[in-house]
Amino acid sequence: MLDATIVKFDSGTTTVNAAEIEALEARLRGTILEPDNAAYDEARSVWNAMIDRRPGLIVRCAGVSDVIQTVRFAREHGLLVSVRGGGHNIAGNAVCDGGVLIDLSQMRSVRVDPSIQRAWVEPGALLADVDKETQSFAMALPTGINSTTGIAGLTLGGGFGWLTRKYGLTLDNLMAADVVTADGELLRTSLTEASDLFWAIRGGGGNFGVVTGFEFQLHQVGRQVLSGLVVHPFAEAASVLKEYRKALESAPDELTCWVVMRQAPPLPFLPAEWHGKEILVLAMCYCGDLDEGERATAQLRSIGTPIADVVGENTLVGWQQAFDPLLAPGARNYWKSHDFIELSDGLIDVLIDAIRRLPGPECEVFVGHVGGASGRIAPDATAFPQRSSHYVMNVHARWREIRMDRPCIDWARGLFEDTKPYAAGTAYINFMPEDETERVEAAYGSNFQRLVEVKRKYDPTNFFRMNQNIRPTAEFRAA
Repeated sequence: MLDATIVKFDSGTTTVNAAEIEALEARLRGTILEPDNAAYDEARSVWNAMIDRRPGLIVRCAGVSDVIQTVRFAREHGLLVSVRGGGHNIAGNAVCDGGVLIDLSQMRSVRVDPSIQRAWVEPGALLADVDKETQSFAMALPTGINSTTGIAGLTLGGGFGWLTRKYGLTLDNLMAADVVTADGELLRTSLTEASDLFWAIRGGGGNFGVVTGFEFQLHQVGRQVLSGLVVHPFAEAASVLKEYRKALESAPDELTCWVVMRQAPPLPFLPAEWHGKEILVLAMCYCGDLDEGERATAQLRSIGTPIADVVGENTLVGWQQAFDPLLAPGARNYWKSHDFIELSDGLIDVLIDAIRRLPGPECEVFVGHVGGASGRIAPDATAFPQRSSHYVMNVHARWREIRMDRPCIDWARGLFEDTKPYAAGTAYINFMPEDETERVEAAYGSNFQRLVEVKRKYDPTNFFRMNQNIRPTAEFRAA
């Protein structure tokens, strides 16, 4: 170990001598990585290749005690900290420049008790870890659509995907959590234990502590779902979208259908002449009886004249990983997002125009179909407030070369501004890039002031600030 110059919690830097770092490592089951360690670059790398930050130290935690020791060490020395779970967050807040990265990625245990339909999950687990373990008992937790996403960040910010309309958001299925607070204490939170903190972590992100364990309610879903893609020529986008919104008016909770608009990747079931051309995709999943699913999806599948229809029986685990190849790590990514109550004709026109101006072959717009069970929960029941939105749009700019940064980001920002008149005003925290700090208050709406109060109670100095930050000194401004 060498002496380390570390960015301080408030401002400036401080030198932490090698003996103190060695003493911390002696108290850990995990390891400390310094910049000259062979594993350092891998440990600081995250999903979004735009994030290239260099922590002063990386503490790879092996368990709860390691987290406690690291928080206390950083607190004692006044050091800036960030917390990494799966490292998938678009803003890259998992990694801080010059501070201490608390790395939870090695803590990936998932334990299921099928007799009470519960799962206990460590914060480094990925959605693939959760899916494989729960599905071995024909159970499932509603999560996201990319299996390499981390369960921790997904849950703390919301968590929606193919099962949300039937079983709610990921955070709606959180029964309890263990949290290491800013003073290095471990608290168990639930509806009856530190209930104010439990309310806040269900949507408030990583503002209040390090969650070291999640207890989830599971559901009997079965191992098979009816799922797949119906691909349409983009020339039919307007009519398809209008028929799509009509079909969803009577959709049961078991049925979820998302829209993806982009240039066609070289998928094996698409004719070669369509590769690289603009398309509209209806991606659907029915999580109930397969015969009923055939009837429930019939109206959606009868829309227009598709290029391909590959909806069929799939394993839930397989369907959860279907989009992974298009969302693999290593690309540069920038997102902009809005919630919508409806897909109006005006909004449809704006979206279609934007797809005609795609800046690159990996850029896309998806519109997630939500509502259902997730929309039947009171907005103040959890910190996550946007229960009335029926659709979530993510403008996903994705590219490989630095020279494409400006055109791709400008395209995403332009579409965001053009769709703002149709938006509900709330925002999905997990889709907000690092330059959207001014949206935090609006994202939480009437829940914001309560979040400030919880932050003030559990983290009055804003020790946990590498997030979509809720400052303990913030003042509520009514809309």
